[in-house]
Amino acid sequence: MPKRLVRRSPKGEGGTELGLSSGYDALTYNPCMLSRVVVLALAIAAATALGIAQAPQGAQSRGALGARPGAERKPEFPPPSIIDYKPRTTLVVPQHPVPRAKYPVIDIHSHQPAPIQPQQLETVVKSMDPLNLQVLVNASGASGDRLVQSIAAIKNSPYKDRMVMFTNISFNNVGPGYGKTAAAQLEQDVKNGALGVGEIMKNFGLRSRKADGTRLKIDDPELDPIWETCARLNIPVLIHTADPEEFFQPIDYSNERWLELALYPDRRYPASQFPTFEQINTERDNLFRRHPKTTFIMAHLGWHANNLARVAKMFDAMPNVYGELGAVLYDLGRQPRTAREFMIKYQDRVLFGKDSYQPDEFPYYWRVLETADEYFDYYRDYHAFWKLYGLDLPDQVLRKLYYQNALKLVPGIPRAGFPR
Repeated sequence: MPKRLVRRSPKGEGGTELGLSSGYDALTYNPCMLSRVVVLALAIAAATALGIAQAPQGAQSRGALGARPGAERKPEFPPPSIIDYKPRTTLVVPQHPVPRAKYPVIDIHSHQPAPIQPQQLETVVKSMDPLNLQVLVNASGASGDRLVQSIAAIKNSPYKDRMVMFTNISFNNVGPGYGKTAAAQLEQDVKNGALGVGEIMKNFGLRSRKADGTRLKIDDPELDPIWETCARLNIPVLIHTADPEEFFQPIDYSNERWLELALYPDRRYPASQFPTFEQINTERDNLFRRHPKTTFIMAHLGWHANNLARVAKMFDAMPNVYGELGAVLYDLGRQPRTAREFMIKYQDRVLFGKDSYQPDEFPYYWRVLETADEYFDYYRDYHAFWKLYGLDLPDQVLRKLYYQNALKLVPGIPRAGFPR
């Protein structure tokens, strides 16, 4: 009978030397069994060493035990540039382009001339109708006499129910007493017909300077009278802070916005010249928290559409904060399951916005929001080199996103053309 070697597990140890659970406190000593274990261990070690020796170096083969086919090959032909390489897909899946939105739409973030000329307005409205765009909020902003002229141009046209105006605020040379002066002008602008404030542009927090030459922070207390006036007048603030986070990162080949940054020098924010993405948004969040009675609409979902969990935390913590979808479709469309869940959960907090008014681009939004289509193009390749997928949102969510939430936040928007 073979001898037994008793091995007691130390207190708290999870297992024995051969990987058995700590419930086993005795092993049978068997010379044949031991020799087999040794041979097996040596074979595994040799195979591992051989595999590592054969595995090619480089990111694609990291962790591989054997050479990946073609991993060490170099292209036989000159590689194309990022601009030239546009491969056609061989994927065959159902396609459902959506030229017209399912429900009438309020675009809370449009940019039009202010004042707009009659012929320009007619051209815009004629391009809106096929898309089912019912109302554009002109977020280019105007104040004082220019605002009065802009509102008159709309009201004196045949299309008075198709466009409304927001006012705006200059944040240059802010000094003592500026906030009260700006708040007084804001109140007058609202009396003259402005339905909200914005778009407050990204220079606020990035480039705007105070009278003493220092950077104007978004949460500067001098501006509190402005936000308090917005709360008292019950008007929303459409605010754009910072830019996509990659614009603040080194411009190297791991930056997924490399092409856009290579094309647009004014979208580069090196740390030596600008505050960081987090610094700007910390100031923004401080502003939102300090004025809980003021309604803020984050343009571009705050540039957090690539991190919807962050937006969700903001929505949970700050009931006065909303978001709109302008220029972030490329992020929503590459995470269809996560984005769909987010849009359903926060269906009362998101509005439709587009930003740049290009009629041919709206159907991409309808398709992402309304269908379950897979793997289709985005409209600007320098924004996104990846494909989009549809969210297939329920009708209830679409109605809130397209018009109901905007009517709730901006009650002065004309109601003509919307379901009762």
